[in-house]
Amino acid sequence: MGTIVYRIYQICIALPILLVLTILTALVTIAGSFIGSPSFWGYYPGKIWSQLICYILLIPVKVNGHCDIHRKTSYIFVANHQGAFDIFLIYGFLGRNFKWMMKKSLRSIPFVGKACEAAGHIFVDKSGPKKVQETIERARHTLKDGMSLVVFPEGRRTFTGHMGDFKKGAFQLADDLQLPVVPLSINGSFEVLPRTGGFVKRRRMSLTLHEPIFPQTQGPENMKSTMEKAYTVIQESLPEKYKGKAPGK
Repeated sequence: MGTIVYRIYQICIALPILLVLTILTALVTIAGSFIGSPSFWGYYPGKIWSQLICYILLIPVKVNGHCDIHRKTSYIFVANHQGAFDIFLIYGFLGRNFKWMMKKSLRSIPFVGKACEAAGHIFVDKSGPKKVQETIERARHTLKDGMSLVVFPEGRRTFTGHMGDFKKGAFQLADDLQLPVVPLSINGSFEVLPRTGGFVKRRRMSLTLHEPIFPQTQGPENMKSTMEKAYTVIQESLPEKYKGKAPGK
């Protein structure tokens, strides 16, 4: 499919379908989480929605990964943040029930913000020490009975495809609760839709699940070691052009 034809397809066919699909998914999530279990309704509608977005936009997805992920164990998944489609890639294809740790500003997105709140996803509030502590406590409460958490430790999408520095929050939480960290390498979403915007491009996206990093001890050294290992493992799976710091950094 040519570039011009694909852009016409996006605007005239895919966009209207995805808009309706997003609203319906949000409403189903809100209603289902209110009536039933947020664990179920906070995950499966979003998973199907994410898969359909990739399928409707004709974006191929490949999942590589480690199978030693136990259903009854809680994990903290950490991933590089290449672009907006990271959300659909992880939500749709990780194959694991989890909650997102997301920016507070996302709560203001119509329909989606309310759905995320109803589903029990965690909004990170950095407005003060008390709010930060409340966020950590919500995360602690979430990480039990096999429920996991997904975090982008860079805190924002890349402008170049290269990885930025990791913030320690997710690793501090893993150290405090003595939970394994699972690194996720995302590749391709920067080409699909970079942070600078534009039309969606048809590029293959891949999600690689690495071996869990289990805590060896507890304390600052364990947290630092886990963070460094996760960063190295994620970066090693990226193409050469995205390894190392961004140009000029």
